[in-house]
Amino acid sequence: MSVNGPAFLLPRMTTTVRARQDEFERVAMPHSPSLLRVARQLARDAPAAEDLVQDTLLRAWRSFDQFQTGTNAKAWLFRIMFNRFRAVRRKVRGRAVTVSLDQAGAEPNGPGEPGLALNEMAAITQALAALSPEHRTVLLLGVVEGFSCRELAEILSIPIGTVMSRLSRARRALRERLAPTSGRERSAAVCSEREVRELQ
Repeated sequence: MSVNGPAFLLPRMTTTVRARQDEFERVAMPHSPSLLRVARQLARDAPAAEDLVQDTLLRAWRSFDQFQTGTNAKAWLFRIMFNRFRAVRRKVRGRAVTVSLDQAGAEPNGPGEPGLALNEMAAITQALAALSPEHRTVLLLGVVEGFSCRELAEILSIPIGTVMSRLSRARRALRERLAPTSGRERSAAVCSEREVRELQ
């Protein structure tokens, strides 16, 4: 083989790697905030959550050639994160809860719609933290991240019936925990997307 062979191929290899990196940044990186939002609830420790997301993205990059273009990249990334989380679950279990109320003074969601009061946000945060990891997970992924039950089943590697059961129980448990905070029975909308999102 002539000397010009490898020299000729090098620019093409570099271009391929660059194109792969550009594609990864376009497809995967926009989902980083969602991954971190859920990782904080899983790890219940800010540094551990950041490590989990970084590990997830690194593993996703290494196996990006296995990702099928046009499929749900967000679900693919969450599947990787949950597989990784299960592998290190013993290390993160039992750590102190990190409650973030950075959004306490967040802007209103719309005209004439003020944000949640600080004490109500704290109550919801505590109620979420009190849920079992399984119930908290399906609630965050289903309500906050917007995954369908079928997608949740694939991400968590459990039957769709189990997903629906956990989601129903999680909503009911959250309602029951929050009912005393208002002195009256709260509506089914207590775990609405708006309320849960304001905690992240």
